[in-house]
Amino acid sequence: MGSNPTLSAILGFAITIEGGEDGMIDVLLVDDHELVRTAIEYLLNDSSGIRVVAVAGSGEEALELYPTVNPHVVLLDVNMPGMGGVEASKRLFKRYPDAKIIALSVHDDGPLPQQLLHLGVQGYVSKSCPAAEMVSAIQMVQQGKRYLSADVASNIALSVLPGELAPFERLSQREMEVVMLTLQGTTIPDMAEILMISAKTVNTYRYRCYEKLGVKNDVELTRLALKYKLINDVVRDA
Repeated sequence: MGSNPTLSAILGFAITIEGGEDGMIDVLLVDDHELVRTAIEYLLNDSSGIRVVAVAGSGEEALELYPTVNPHVVLLDVNMPGMGGVEASKRLFKRYPDAKIIALSVHDDGPLPQQLLHLGVQGYVSKSCPAAEMVSAIQMVQQGKRYLSADVASNIALSVLPGELAPFERLSQREMEVVMLTLQGTTIPDMAEILMISAKTVNTYRYRCYEKLGVKNDVELTRLALKYKLINDVVRDA
């Protein structure tokens, strides 16, 4: 199978997902780079079930647009001049406590991811993520769940319990992706489609993850993930 498409290779990509009351998820896209905005907007509008209802080039503009378009999800670049993603998130949550925000960044380490998650941001994805992952993140957050890219989740797991060897450190990047999808309740066929591998390969990765993490089933995996704060209680609700 081929490699996953990223934002630099999105043409022709489409995926069907569940939406809001009218079957659509309305997204407010915020990024100060026009080329990035255009690429992401094309990707999302080409995904059945998602529509970009407005685009903004700054945090200030996002605050003005939000009450006008009332989006289901805000896809917010965290590295913008002027009002950055952290301050924009603070102000959005202060004015609109029910806002659902996904942070979009080129950085998956350092203090920024945890800082934004502590503010209440429900998702954090990398700009280099596969197209299917961005679509999946929007769907999950719209449903009230948390979504973290595998790199972000891994970095958080490694920093939560200083002095201890985090079990998730033993996983490869692909294994971490399988773990995160498992924690989000993704079926094996859907994992195979998102990761562009066979269902048999997905099962092989799941077995390896169980073995490396010392767990026997998804329930034990979820408990371990909760301990290391990869997920919160909301993730498994739906």
